Amino acid sequence: MTDLAALLNERRSVRAYLPTPVPKADVTRILKAARQAPSGANLQPGHFVALTGTPFAALQTALAQAIASKRPQVSEYSYFPDPMPAHLKARQRGAGYGLYATLGVDRRDVVGRRAQFARNYAFFDAPVGIVVTIDRAMGKGCYMDLGMALMSLFLAATARGYATTGIGALAHYGDVVHETLRLPADQLVVCGIALGRADPDAPVNTFRTDRADLADYARFEGFED
Repeated sequence: MTDLAALLNERRSVRAYLPTPVPKADVTRILKAARQAPSGANLQPGHFVALTGTPFAALQTALAQAIASKRPQVSEYSYFPDPMPAHLKARQRGAGYGLYATLGVDRRDVVGRRAQFARNYAFFDAPVGIVVTIDRAMGKGCYMDLGMALMSLFLAATARGYATTGIGALAHYGDVVHETLRLPADQLVVCGIALGRADPDAPVNTFRTDRADLADYARFEGFED
């Protein structure tokens, strides 16, 4: 449990990477660990496309061109509540403002904020990018199962000394990802994942979001103090 607690505490979203290659064997082990996550009826929802080198660069180029040409974004699934409740909006803003402050980007610097957000589509210069998809026919519960697989992936990567971050923004250009990677029509792009060695000298990697107090999300009944 001590080791698990340490891994959970060490894991964080990393937004600057060293160019050090990640061996295929390590990516394979990490993805196999992800598949050990529980899933209802053992459906094991979700597929992973691991990219590096030329294919990875081609995807990043296609995404950059889509942004530059102002290609309309797609919205194939709802990520955030709409409208966003005030208490959650405050949490979202706090995370965003904290990140930009670490980078020296003023909250009123729209250009700077857009430039930083665009780095999602370059996978923050990680040497490996993973595109995560799910069968469109899967129910909402399968997204929960996929989420458990993603957390297993993140912890497996952390255990091997690698850093990760999830890139939900990739779904905004799911059609571009489909075209570039020639994905099957029944697959919906859920997110991307950046994978590699964290750059220890990058200021952005010093930023960490806070977590809600236990009383905000947990309730206990019948326990003795």
